[in-house]
Amino acid sequence: QVQLVESGGGLVQAGGSLRLSCTTSGIIFSINAMGWYRQAPGKQRELVARISSSSREVYVESVKGRFTISRDNAKNTVYLQMNSLKPEDTAVYYCNVNKRGMDYWGKGTLVTVYS
Repeated sequence: QVQLVESGGGLVQAGGSLRLSCTTSGIIFSINAMGWYRQAPGKQRELVARISSSSREVYVESVKGRFTISRDNAKNTVYLQMNSLKPEDTAVYYCNVNKRGMDYWGKGTLVTVYS
């Protein structure tokens, strides 16, 4: 069974940094694209960053230059390095994988950025 577990969220001042981690099981990690999504209160869930099996990266415009997604296939883990955090980055961040046409999600990790 697919299991995604996020960690690394927390409370951080604007301008600070956090690194989120997502450990996975139940997938052949190295052949799957992975994504980070976020959902702020009252807003729809949005794609933040995606990394393909070949480590091609895609970012939502609002985080370009500040966030970096990466993967460690040996650890079955995907990361999201978040720098220069802004209050508008406050959200629950979710790890995502699509396996055989089905989306799987972690339970999320809360990131709160205060000014």
